[in-house]
Amino acid sequence: MNDKPKLTPRQQEIFELIQRAIARTGAPPTRAEIANELGFRSANAAEEHLQALARKGVIELLGGTSRGIRLKAGTLRTVNETRKKTGSAGAPFNLSLPGLEQLVLPLIGRVAAGSPILAQEHVEQSYSLEPSLFAKRPDYLLRVRGMSMKDIGILDGDLLAVARAKEARNGQIVVARLGDEVTVKRFMRTSKGIELLPENADFQPIIVPPDHPEFELEGLAVGLIRNQLLM
Repeated sequence: MNDKPKLTPRQQEIFELIQRAIARTGAPPTRAEIANELGFRSANAAEEHLQALARKGVIELLGGTSRGIRLKAGTLRTVNETRKKTGSAGAPFNLSLPGLEQLVLPLIGRVAAGSPILAQEHVEQSYSLEPSLFAKRPDYLLRVRGMSMKDIGILDGDLLAVARAKEARNGQIVVARLGDEVTVKRFMRTSKGIELLPENADFQPIIVPPDHPEFELEGLAVGLIRNQLLM
């Protein structure tokens, strides 16, 4: 049985637009941006389609932010039960979905200073996900810590899908390492160096001077998932 919700052509168009925006900048579009892109007369028309997508369970709408659109992972599963049964720390939980390829992504927890972000000791568990959730294929999931990016709907405890990269364009949401800290911020390169910008007025930008020896770009945000743990 195929439980995947059936979308109208317009709904599919908006869903793909959201995916592209997240892949390009790491953040979903605003209602006004959707309206402008698809030729709607007002942002209200975009809102009506978003509400329909939310009712069909493919996105979640968050209040209090203009970019409060989050893709929902209907097939997101943890490996907690598998680990309990087998005692294997890194084994992925495999979903039985005939004909549907699954991505198996490691979830990265605390990262030790000076070690690769994908080192085995950083992997808390693995998740099996539908590739269609992402416009660009991610390499891993990172658990978001803190509320510095809350104004674009990236909240504490969310799982950020990340594609490995060593370069970024201005405006993209990145995962960066600075000394012993791994942080999620908006990337901006200026004549004075790199700025890592929060999306929360309570936080200050991080200024990275040119050739800072402890700065490293770890990847680009390509999606965001709410953590749905099996109990």
